[in-house]
Amino acid sequence: MRTSEQKDGRVTLLDVAEAAGVSRATASLVIRKSPLVAHETRRRVEQAIAKLGYVYNMGAASMRATRSNTVGVIIPNLGNPFFAAMLSGIEQALEDAGLIVVLANSRESATKQETILQRMRERGVDGLILCPVAETRPSLLAKATEWRLPIVQALRYVSDSKGDYAGTAYAGGMRQAVDHLTELGHQSIAFAAGGPMHSAYRERLAGFRAAMADHDLDPNAVLEVPLGPAASPTSVSALLEHPLHPTAIICFNDIMAGGIVNGLTDLGVKVGPEFSVVGFDDLAEAELVRPRLTSIATFPAEIGDAAARLLLERLATPERGDRRVVNLTRLVLRNSTAAPRRD
Repeated sequence: MRTSEQKDGRVTLLDVAEAAGVSRATASLVIRKSPLVAHETRRRVEQAIAKLGYVYNMGAASMRATRSNTVGVIIPNLGNPFFAAMLSGIEQALEDAGLIVVLANSRESATKQETILQRMRERGVDGLILCPVAETRPSLLAKATEWRLPIVQALRYVSDSKGDYAGTAYAGGMRQAVDHLTELGHQSIAFAAGGPMHSAYRERLAGFRAAMADHDLDPNAVLEVPLGPAASPTSVSALLEHPLHPTAIICFNDIMAGGIVNGLTDLGVKVGPEFSVVGFDDLAEAELVRPRLTSIATFPAEIGDAAARLLLERLATPERGDRRVVNLTRLVLRNSTAAPRRD
């Protein structure tokens, strides 16, 4: 962003890029006489340099030359479309700053995450954006300081008070879902959760229970459901046979919700009129489910952008205090929720 680059009113490379209608990375290539830039693009950038009076800072360039201009990104599940959306936000912000992403999949394994971290360090990445596995210890942040390796936690955190973090208000999203269902008239609501117990899981669960308690409803209808879409329908019978007889369910994510919808449909239950389902994340898949899925939007691309900008700020000012960027969620209404049927 301009505010993080501009100093003492001097013309910056970002000013040049904006004037020439190119990315900052492209303007940087022109400055460094790269042969990869098209002639017309080079001409526009050079004209902007002359018009604005931009002066290339050789000292700063020398300091940047000690960097690899690469950033490691470690996520726990490449098969989850949420992470693809988050990665698009990360890549765009870093590309605009002239940095390249090196992506790795920890597969929810602490051992694999440790190996990846070591390999990233060996390859001299300038920093890391990490969605930590559930077993990650807070001591990792202290180690990163010793390694002089900036780390931004994304979506999940290992410490709620230390380190840079970009995420979403999971508890607030659960409250929006509970409020919506109670406004429709539902009195027995279940929460379908699954997977390892990381911070995002704990915040969702705490948010569900707090919101249910505030409505004087029983918060104990919590079902453990496999996260994969194929496995979720097998849990539907347990849902319908639950002692609290829920008439609605809030799911850990949209993929799980799609599986629940399929399972209900297979059993002849009409989703919406006979049983309400709420997803979480509002991915593109929410529009593909039939009926279309009511969901809590968490804006993964914006989270990725925020994580990348936190890392860029940290690289520019290593001494600054820790920052946390937590985006608000939004309820997106579709056809999978309705007032409960009155028998």
